[in-house]
Amino acid sequence: MILSTTPTLEGHRIREYRGIVSAEAILGANVVKDWFAGLTDFIGGRSGTYEGVLRDAREEAFAELTRAAQRLGANAVVGIDIDYEVLGEQNGMMMVAVSGTAVVID
Repeated sequence: MILSTTPTLEGHRIREYRGIVSAEAILGANVVKDWFAGLTDFIGGRSGTYEGVLRDAREEAFAELTRAAQRLGANAVVGIDIDYEVLGEQNGMMMVAVSGTAVVID
């Protein structure tokens, strides 16, 4: 499965459009992660804790997007859009939403 943010794939011809596919992954950041992230906020620098949560959510969203495209008989997804959101009362949930067009390419 080829995944791309571009509307076309160099060296490939789109033979058929199968439809729009989308997927979301929502992961929570637990109390320990929040504490370490708060410490990083205080002293400065990157928060590896939250970066890891976002990476996991993104990987899960792309895996689900791939499964959705495969169910439509596609072998690629083009025009992928990636969105990140923070959810929940305490902003303790992170969501990654991805969408694109499932296609069959040569």
